Amino acid sequence: MSLETLWLALLGLLLAGYFVLGGYDYGAQMLSPFLGSTAPAPEQDRGPGGRNAALDAIAPFFLGNEVWLVAFAGVMFGAFPHLEGSLLSGLYPLIVAILAGLVVGNAAVQLRGRSRGARALRVWNALVVFGGALPAVGWGLVVGLLLHGVPRRADGSFHLGIGDVLAPFPLTCGVATALLFAGHGAAFIAIRSEPELAAAARRVGATLIAAAGAASALALVLSLFGAGASMTRTATSAVLFALVAAALGAGWWFLTRGRGAPAFAATCAATALPVPLIGAGQYPYLLTADSGAGITVDEAVADEATLKLLIGFGVLVVPLILIYQAWSWWAFRGRTGRRHPSYF
Repeated sequence: MSLETLWLALLGLLLAGYFVLGGYDYGAQMLSPFLGSTAPAPEQDRGPGGRNAALDAIAPFFLGNEVWLVAFAGVMFGAFPHLEGSLLSGLYPLIVAILAGLVVGNAAVQLRGRSRGARALRVWNALVVFGGALPAVGWGLVVGLLLHGVPRRADGSFHLGIGDVLAPFPLTCGVATALLFAGHGAAFIAIRSEPELAAAARRVGATLIAAAGAASALALVLSLFGAGASMTRTATSAVLFALVAAALGAGWWFLTRGRGAPAFAATCAATALPVPLIGAGQYPYLLTADSGAGITVDEAVADEATLKLLIGFGVLVVPLILIYQAWSWWAFRGRTGRRHPSYF
């Protein structure tokens, strides 16, 4: 395996890991007013705002999951500097919106438990939902734009207008991703919560996953009629989309039958698969243009000396991330309230 392929695989792994782990964070935030009681419980309450079982489910992992996004950005900056220069500048409005959502959501989750009064609590709860929904929709729009192709100029740069972002295909991908992340969050809440809340989470999750499947089917129809994804490897793309459909179907099936753990595994697969759909389905391009062609892997990657120098990052940092993630899952295993108290 060449160094270019190795770093491309690592880049995809980190982004897919972020979608899986950050996805259930955003999903739980979006569902927190509906799947977590906000009524104060004096014997276990940690603040005037009361407990929220949905937020308790993600509490031990909340900020740690975003390490994957930081690592992804580090690999892209170091190993694919030419992609970073075009991608981040062109997607600047969406990236800013996603980061704004992260900041607002993180602050709201941390501060809602300190709210005084019902009105303040409603405001913080609304900001928690907003902080989950905005990154979810934003990442869906980014995926849709990358699959469809961006309006590149002659110098290789591109600028997105409101018409590009709100075109039918990217907008459908944004809705599908938000629904998928919400369903993924519901599946996570189901395996972390007490039986009554877990049952409600499975019911809500099944509905959301079915809706995500319908939105994904619409995206496929748009692609078949030439208004959707522009893929260079049709067979590979078809296989990957079939896997997405199978993962969504399996997630819905397991949720409707009360099997939380396999349902969560299926939604993990569904949230991760859009990344190889972009990478493998459009290979050798990392960034495609709506008029055809784009930036290839060879054009985007750093020189071989830089890639060799960066090997230390992959050898040291990535295993540390995996070890930390495994340790946190083991330390906070079990259902919320049995092995650790309320955090938010």
